[in-house]
Amino acid sequence: MSGPQESGTFAALRGQLQEAAATFAGGPDALEGILLGMVDDVDRAVREPLEIFPVCHHSPASATAMARRLREKQPKVVYLELCEDMAPLLTELRNCRLPVAVQAFAGDVDGFPRDWAPLSVVAPITEASAEYQAIAYALDTPGVELVLVDRSADHVFQWDTGGEQAREAAAEDTDPPAEAETALHGEAVGVELGDLRPRFAELEEHLLRHGRVRHWSEWWHQYVEVPLGDSAAGHDTYRQVMLLVGSLFRRLAPGDGARVRVDEDRERYMWTRMREHLTATGTDPADCLYVCGAFHAVSRVEEFGVHGAAETFTISPRTATTWQYGLIPSSHAAIEAQFGLAAGSVSIASTEWTKNLKRTRVQPYRLAGQAGTKKSAAKKAPAKRTSAAEVRGGQVIVPAPESTTIPAPESAAADRLSGFLHRPPVLDGLDEAELLGWSVDIVRAARRNGYLASTADAIAVFETSVLLAGMRDRAKPTPYDFQDAAVTCIEKDAVPGRRDVRRLVEIMMGGDRIGQVGYEALPPLARDVHDRLAPLGLKLQQRGVQRALLDMASRSELQACSDVLWMLRRLMPHGAARPIMGERRLGERSIQESWDLALGTHQRALIELGYEGVSIEQVLEQRLRRDAYGPQATTATVLAAVEDATLYLRSRRLADELGTHALKVLATERSVDGAPEVLRRVRGLLAYYRTSEPVLPQWIESFVKTGYAHYCTLLPVAFRDEDATVGQVAAMLGFLFSMESLALSLGCDRAQLELAVAQSHPEEPSKTALLWAAQVQLGALSRAELRGRCDALLDNPLVVPAYPRYLSGFVHALEPVPGLADVVVEAVSNAFGRLPDAVLLPWLPLLITTLRSGAAELAPLLIREAGRIFPGRLAALDAWIPPWRTPPAPPATRRTRSSGHDRQGAALLPAHPATCDAVAELLGCTQGWTPADVPPPSGIRLLTAHPATCDAVADLLGCDGAWTASGAAPSGAALTSRHPATAKALESLLTNA
Repeated sequence: MSGPQESGTFAALRGQLQEAAATFAGGPDALEGILLGMVDDVDRAVREPLEIFPVCHHSPASATAMARRLREKQPKVVYLELCEDMAPLLTELRNCRLPVAVQAFAGDVDGFPRDWAPLSVVAPITEASAEYQAIAYALDTPGVELVLVDRSADHVFQWDTGGEQAREAAAEDTDPPAEAETALHGEAVGVELGDLRPRFAELEEHLLRHGRVRHWSEWWHQYVEVPLGDSAAGHDTYRQVMLLVGSLFRRLAPGDGARVRVDEDRERYMWTRMREHLTATGTDPADCLYVCGAFHAVSRVEEFGVHGAAETFTISPRTATTWQYGLIPSSHAAIEAQFGLAAGSVSIASTEWTKNLKRTRVQPYRLAGQAGTKKSAAKKAPAKRTSAAEVRGGQVIVPAPESTTIPAPESAAADRLSGFLHRPPVLDGLDEAELLGWSVDIVRAARRNGYLASTADAIAVFETSVLLAGMRDRAKPTPYDFQDAAVTCIEKDAVPGRRDVRRLVEIMMGGDRIGQVGYEALPPLARDVHDRLAPLGLKLQQRGVQRALLDMASRSELQACSDVLWMLRRLMPHGAARPIMGERRLGERSIQESWDLALGTHQRALIELGYEGVSIEQVLEQRLRRDAYGPQATTATVLAAVEDATLYLRSRRLADELGTHALKVLATERSVDGAPEVLRRVRGLLAYYRTSEPVLPQWIESFVKTGYAHYCTLLPVAFRDEDATVGQVAAMLGFLFSMESLALSLGCDRAQLELAVAQSHPEEPSKTALLWAAQVQLGALSRAELRGRCDALLDNPLVVPAYPRYLSGFVHALEPVPGLADVVVEAVSNAFGRLPDAVLLPWLPLLITTLRSGAAELAPLLIREAGRIFPGRLAALDAWIPPWRTPPAPPATRRTRSSGHDRQGAALLPAHPATCDAVAELLGCTQGWTPADVPPPSGIRLLTAHPATCDAVADLLGCDGAWTASGAAPSGAALTSRHPATAKALESLLTNA
């Protein structure tokens, strides 16, 4: 297919190239074959009955030539190189402000590796692109059919093995991102519409070196974009030049088998789809226009052309993956970052597009009602709303009017390459005036940003731009020359503000234009969020941060808004919805809240939520289930899902289901990595259910019972495991001790915990201290013995260097045994008091770092206990004696009773007779006072004075003995022998007690 063609259109050019090859190579060789093959490729594409329109991605010259050609040819069918399954989205472009990206998204994959998920394919569209001109023409012109012919999003990942193109583009992009907007496309694979860049590294390096430019975008702008954008360049010239460039890059591409196979399969795919459509509709190829990248326009596959080989290529079926489609906002910086373009190149292309329209007076196509564009005063043809358009497969069809007029097919074009390649560019007056305006504007911008720039700097920038262009063999300065001149003349030693001169030039050239998806083009979930947040009265689609104040006490309808905002905070990236005042925890609800909202800035994340469900409640429930039932789910992860289900959804059904699943996950765990998180969440859930529910849920009772037995089993292993940290073991003990009362009431056995502690034999000092604390809690070790062991550690010089680790274990022990706070304070104080500075100072940093890294959350408890024990004033510290050094008080001696007046109680009664009389009158006692010389009655005399009471007690105890004769009271032994039944009954009661 690379042999000479029968046509004599490019015969003169072939002769010139043969002479050049003979001159440079000294005879026929590979160079001659490449040069003549390029001419053959151009000739073959030009002679194709179906007109091929080669384009470059986001090229203003391609957009200008496309608008001019569409108005001249008025084709009935436009074939566009774009994923065929994205066709239904194109009618929604009119509801967006460009640039935006058409996206195909798959969260759950079926037929691809699981680690690829989520899959995302984007195709960015700007106004200064030939693709948008073709779409706007086809959608707003009656009777025109738009057919997307490129592979589907599913085939992108089938053929590209998970996005190799995106990784290669990211590897080629060496410039740092300018702003956060470079991540607007996320991790998506970009569909390179009209991508045109050398794949031969040596060729690109050669072009950059001899073109005296820094990057590829600058070379393309200088040697292709500006010449083709000139008003003198007609359609034939544009086509032939673009086909020649595409053939050059294709023939000099390296032999990457995988990438060449994908390119050729794409070309076979597109030609197969076009032939199928022509056969099905009977459309004349002369009435059609095929818009594709210049690289694919000179394809050499057998299926190329209307009359190419048929039935030689079979399109593979799609996988079972379910794809979601939508529009997401894009930006110039995001396009540059994803496709490896130089920073600011898309903004410069946008400026060049505006200049081309003014210079060539070409009327561009814009979708009717397009957001962000000026409305034209007059229209050449009435545009029809896309609501009347019909989407069939990959085709967008607009009903045809009663009569249409299509121009007759044009004859083959003449040779325009020879004249174009010999024509030098000319610096006209418009470019000079533009350069003067740039020089003035950059000085003005530099002044606003703190630079000491003046009119002399503007003159210097202008002259330096012209000088740099001349040094680089350019006929006129480019925006890149101007940028270098501005940096040279204005930028000083340091940047006074946030932006340097290079960034100021990029802003002046148009800046990073960011698109927006309109309300009508949003998915149902995003529209539902905007509707539910309408009571806030904010412009949520506006970019930037907005402050929302919610007073639920005075406006109850704002409570629903608060629920939505908390769910958005849980689902969307940080910064989309950020609470300033107010919190939501289990059992607590704020009555006033303040939020910083940036939903417009994070519009892509909100749109991608719409791919997962129709409401945020549904999406949140799906994500909670995915987290809980995932292969990497742990007990702490499932409990976090339970807490979120209760906190955000208030769903008892879902919480019980996930809580029951947490039991299964806990039973399968053999490590204690998540013990601290499990303890924290179980405590919070228990506190919530105890205060808000009449009874505890069945699942949490079972969880406490199962967890008690589970952690008792793992405790001895965890004490000896080197991978288990002291904080994790302390969390296990905290679960066992804090849940012990509930676990025992549910049937657990405390002996299991005692055996687990007895079988634990740690070797690490911190775990040893933790074991001692557990033994104190269980009663196996007294506090005095614990203090003795701490003193022994300080007395042993071999153990002193490891003493901070013991202290770390004691501090962690405050989690399961908070009552040991005074012992820990005593241990720390003894170390500071007894150790000399030579020993204390070396391990003091270790003590601080150990406590800070391992027990920072327990330090407040230790500090509070120290504040309770130590004196509050510095003056009292010298005379202060620690409580653990205070000698114990002597035991109180029992005073002997010498007389009735020595008893304090009996002395108070006669000293205050009025009080006693009042109490006696209240109780109904009329006996009166006993004379002072009569001793108080003893216990035996009370029994004889009140025999009825004694008889009642005897009957209760089953005593059948009789009263003794009056006289001296019997002794204890005598009473026992006389009343054996009473003695046995009392002994039985005391034994049972």
